[in-house]
Amino acid sequence: MARMTAARAAVEILKREGVTAAFGVPGAAINPFYAALHASGGIAHTLARHVEGASHMAEGYTRTHPGNIGVCVGTSGPAGTDMITGLYSAIGDSVPILCVTGQAPTAVIHKEDFQAVDIASIAKPVTKMAVTVLEAAQVPGVFQQAFHLMRSGRPGPVLVDLPVDVQLTEIEFDPDTYRPLPVYKPAAGRAQIEKALAMLNASERPLIVAGGGIVNADACALLVEFAELTGTPVVPTLMGWGAIPDDHELNAGMVGLQTSHRYGNATFLESDFVLGIGNRWANRHTGRLDVYTRGRTFVHVDIEPTQIGRIFAPDYGITSDAGAALELFVEVARELKAAGRLPDRSGWAAAAQDKKARLQRRTHFDDVPIKPQRVYEEMNKAFGPETRYVTTIGLSQIAGAQMLHVYRPRHWINCGQAGPLGWTVPAALGVAKADPEAQVVALSGDYDFQFMIEELAVGAQHKIPYVHVLVNNSFLGLIRQAQRAFDIDFQVRLEFENVNSPELGVYGVDHVKVAEGLGCKAIRVTDPGELGAAFEQAKKLAAEHRVPVVVEAILERVTNIAMSGTNDISDVVEFEELATEPGHAPTAIRPLTV
Repeated sequence: MARMTAARAAVEILKREGVTAAFGVPGAAINPFYAALHASGGIAHTLARHVEGASHMAEGYTRTHPGNIGVCVGTSGPAGTDMITGLYSAIGDSVPILCVTGQAPTAVIHKEDFQAVDIASIAKPVTKMAVTVLEAAQVPGVFQQAFHLMRSGRPGPVLVDLPVDVQLTEIEFDPDTYRPLPVYKPAAGRAQIEKALAMLNASERPLIVAGGGIVNADACALLVEFAELTGTPVVPTLMGWGAIPDDHELNAGMVGLQTSHRYGNATFLESDFVLGIGNRWANRHTGRLDVYTRGRTFVHVDIEPTQIGRIFAPDYGITSDAGAALELFVEVARELKAAGRLPDRSGWAAAAQDKKARLQRRTHFDDVPIKPQRVYEEMNKAFGPETRYVTTIGLSQIAGAQMLHVYRPRHWINCGQAGPLGWTVPAALGVAKADPEAQVVALSGDYDFQFMIEELAVGAQHKIPYVHVLVNNSFLGLIRQAQRAFDIDFQVRLEFENVNSPELGVYGVDHVKVAEGLGCKAIRVTDPGELGAAFEQAKKLAAEHRVPVVVEAILERVTNIAMSGTNDISDVVEFEELATEPGHAPTAIRPLTV
């Protein structure tokens, strides 16, 4: 048998589980693991500027391609606690990432040693497994189990904590005979699918709600085929956006309180049956459950048994991987179609597309300062269907989801449940690292951008180009809009007069200077007519210099983006003018009809 350190055994297992990239920050307690990474080769490491940033890079890396598992590495103590936000984000969105932390020697873990913290206990609520390995001989089995858990059932993150003496201990391990554990994924039975299809066929106005589980299962082509066989319109969730192209005749638009389309909500409110596949019934999608569920029959398919009935009791629930369920849905639907037993849904589908053409928001404004809607219109013109968008939270994300277009799975990479500010820059770097030839475009408000702005230097150092669209109103815009309900405007203003950049007025931080100081390129735009040229220049600069390029749009200070203030999808307030003529929404999926 081969003898090697436990740290080296861990690295060899990573490679045999398909890991080719890692993100992290070395430190004394994890240096043996880094030594093994260096000696073994085969895993490209990207040095982050912050360990939370490394965890978000790992998330972006995982989300980019089916089968990817991002790995983030840090030392003991604060490195692990810094990763907690990344772990929370990953478990909320069913994203498998592996966090590896160093730890104080086993003999002093409980003696308040320097940077010794019980990170396994801290991480347990936001992981599928969090463990401090106290015996070196257990390291191979723990890492084997980690990959098994990350991939099985509902995917999610794992943290493995390695005391420095455990890493250095030699063990017997033969990497050449290592085999991953079989992955467990529940699969629907034919009788369940037949019953669900019978319920769908008995309805008059059915919809499919397509969640992120379909993307995770790499089953988007099956979803489209099933929708086309049955003629059923599809509502993608925010995490499922791209599972069916925005311009597909059966894409009915998104539903919800914030990241929704006027036509999506209108079609949903007319439906009488909803088949949810791989979705969580997230509260920003459903809003008030009495409104969402009234008059509708629900079937829910999810890989996690405890998700069935968690938010509300469906009329029928099926525990299944989305891909396995859709394979059967397609099989049974083909048989029913061949037998002439599928209803004609063309009228219902046409009604959804009619709403798509009529119920549009205006995007074309020539105002200076720039209205945010115009930014997304110009983004639609500049960035094509191959673009991978990356964003997290805020009015920028909400407006972007209302007005941008996505045509492919994994081309809207969004932090859904946790929504931590600062996520976008490192996640975009992880996406660009995973797909170096892609057109990666990040979208941030100014506060999200400032939270982890130092990670731009990672892109400059490691030559990871992408375009970052920064919409700057020098406000915590979403919180300011939410404070309207309390009749306050308190602690949400980021404005100040920058003595070093008086040309900015009250917009405060000079993001161009900061980005350039971090080794990147940046362009500031104050006139909406210059946005298109700026985006084209940004693409050229990114390609030429191989660094992140920031395009900062100086927005009007206050814009209220369409959303519900009553937690009711039938009561979404439209604060801005709606589209009443084709020139108002020139990049809409369908030409406006009035």
